[in-house]
Amino acid sequence: MQGCIFCSIASGLIPATIVYQDEDVVAFRDIHPVAPFHVLVIPRVHLASLAESTEADAALLGRLMLAARRVAHDAGFQARGYRTIVNTGADAGQSVHHLHVHVLAGKTLSWP
Repeated sequence: MQGCIFCSIASGLIPATIVYQDEDVVAFRDIHPVAPFHVLVIPRVHLASLAESTEADAALLGRLMLAARRVAHDAGFQARGYRTIVNTGADAGQSVHHLHVHVLAGKTLSWP
């Protein structure tokens, strides 16, 4: 989608520190990390939020979660643990309207 920063990252128009990518998803370091390890996993296709997804997106949603698992495991956090977060909508804190999974690790995380 034109004007979407995450679409621009997925297509290579905007540089990012890519930690994983395949034909469906891209994972890159967050530029404003809230944990020592903070990666965003996005679909290559524009999907505004989880609320916009349908049954037709089930396989893609699964690939997002498996990619989140992979980047956490590749970074060595499988034993200590990691957190995955999907913010949906403004009240939940979604600031970029392109579905993304936050993967946080590298410190003990508390619940807000």
